[in-house]
Parts: sequence; C-alpha cells; structure tokens
Amino acid sequence: MTDETTAKERAREIVLRHGWNATAYQIINPGFKLWFAENGESVVGYVERRRARIVAGGPICHPNELRSAFTEWERACTDGGYRLCYFGSAGRVQRHLIHSPGHSCIQVGSQPVWNLAHWNERTANHRSLRAQFARARNKGVTIEEWPWAKAENHPQLTICLDRWLATRGLPALHFLVEPDTLGDLKGRRLFVALREGKPVAFLTLAPVATRQGWLTEQFPRTPDAPNGTVELLMDTAARSLAEEGESYLTMGLVPLSHLQEAGQSLNPVWVDRVFKYARRFGSRFYGFDGLEAFKAKFAPEAWEPIYVITREPRFSAHSLYSVLHAFTQIDPPLALVGGLIKPAVRGVKSVWR
Repeated sequence: MTDETTAKERAREIVLRHGWNATAYQIINPGFKLWFAENGESVVGYVERRRARIVAGGPICHPNELRSAFTEWERACTDGGYRLCYFGSAGRVQRHLIHSPGHSCIQVGSQPVWNLAHWNERTANHRSLRAQFARARNKGVTIEEWPWAKAENHPQLTICLDRWLATRGLPALHFLVEPDTLGDLKGRRLFVALREGKPVAFLTLAPVATRQGWLTEQFPRTPDAPNGTVELLMDTAARSLAEEGESYLTMGLVPLSHLQEAGQSLNPVWVDRVFKYARRFGSRFYGFDGLEAFKAKFAPEAWEPIYVITREPRFSAHSLYSVLHAFTQIDPPLALVGGLIKPAVRGVKSVWR
C-alpha cells in the first residue's frame, strides 16, 4: 500500500466518523492533497493554485477539536506563505471563521435539503413529478442499486459518463464536482437506470456521516435516456434511504442561487455585480437557471447558504480567481475558450457525419 493510499484511507476513516459538511467525502476524490493534524484526528482536503490553498469546507474532526485544528492548519499555511480560501463552508465551520479576525466571507449560492422522513409526502402531490416518473417507467426504465464493488470502473457506466460529459458546455470541472468517481466508489451508494438491460443513467451519493445523510454527487445520463429517468432515479434513491432510517439529503450547491437582493446582500458590491453578470451571460457555459429549477421541483424543505471564506480582511478578486481555478484546473480564461470551441467542434462533427 502506497503512502498516498494509506493517507486516503486514513482520511476516509476520519470523514466517516466526523464528516458534517455535505462535501466532506469529496476530499477522497482524485486531485486533493491531504493534511493531518499532529494528533491524527483532524484532516483537511485542499488543492493548490498559485500559492493559494483552496480548502473543501474546512477541517474535518470532532467538534471539540475544531478550534485547535484551525489554529494548527492556518499556522502551517502561514509558515509556507500560502493564501487561504475555504470553499463550501457552512454550519460550525462558517460560524467559527466568520468570527475569526482577519477573515472575510461571501455567499456563492445555496443547496437544497430534505428531511427524508418527509420525502414521500412532499413528492406525492407533485403532479408534474408523478408524470415524469410514469413517463420513464412507460419507456421501460427500471432502477437498481448496485453494490459499489460491482459498479466501480464498470465499462457501461464509464460509457454513460463519457457520453454525458461530451454534452457539457464547459470542459469537465473538478474539485468538488469531480466527475471521475467511478474508480473509487467505496463508501458510496449508486443507483442505476436500466433500459433493455443497459445503463442509460446513474446516480452516485456520498455519505454525510454525522447527519445520517447523503449528498447526490452526479447523475450522468445518455442522450437517449427517456424523459423522467433522472427524476425516477432521485425518487427511488430517496425512498430507499428513507426506508433505511436515513434523515438528511442534499443535492449540492446551486451556484449563485438564493443570494439576497441588492441592498440586503452581505457580499461586497463588486462581487454581487460579478455574480449578476455571470448568471446573466454565463448560461451558454453553465445552466444556472436549469440546475436550480431541476432541484427546486423536488420541493426542498430549505435552502442552506454556502460560503467562501478567505483569510484576508476583505475578499479579493485574486481569491475569487483562485476558487475558479480550483474547479477548472487550467486558467479560467482558457476554460472559457474551451467552452466556446467545444460546441463548434461538435457542430463540425455533426455536419461531417
């Protein structure tokens, strides 16, 4: 077992004991660096971009260890000359940082959440959802849960994922939306939509251990998946989890959603303006409105605000750029160029065919 594998398994064990943030399990994904506190009971998952460390949420540890974990982690970063950004902060991490001197905070969106005990009653009276479920079933779609060992690196699921990624406007994003999870499904749940015995879509869920819950990570589907397939996947998975006594479910961050209106926002004015124009003109690359509408139709019980917190007196453009860089892996302007080229290439291939 390599040192990297040992560190990953050590981090997994801590996350499964103390993970509260919805994205805690994401630090197991490819691309993350792992830092452990001296006592071995706290872990931080992060990526580095131009002398900035972008953290997934914050330290994962027992609540009683949070203060000391932050102190030790930030001292290590200061000694190394790194800037710090905490992306996806919420709950106790956000409350700790927002009251720490020398830190600044902005809201970048929100995530829908459900109490699974109420899932059935919240979807039962939703006529359009019932119609979607029926539409998929009438087209022969069935849903199965696959054990992680069966699903891991399954060739048909890989094909489904690749076909889905080929339809995305931007090159594949990473960090907390890493698409390459089929290589390590240990600890995850996976539901597969089948038609004529072949996968046409699947849904992966990551554990949120201390909240008795799950995060839906991704729901790739092939272009020929019948309408309603993803809705049926979500409903089947949620009902299964509810029957097992699980209580919390979130579909993850919707960027730039449910931000407060101008004049009420806690964000700096320049940040709100950037977000406003990003949502208005960025739909060509990222479906902000469609993603929010899709998740909203399952009637969430609440929308939890999601923050980015930086170790600086005022949130800077440099920090925002570093966060974008964490997701794109290449310089964000190059990712936008890729987003412009990608549909043009698809168009040429279509004409050629």
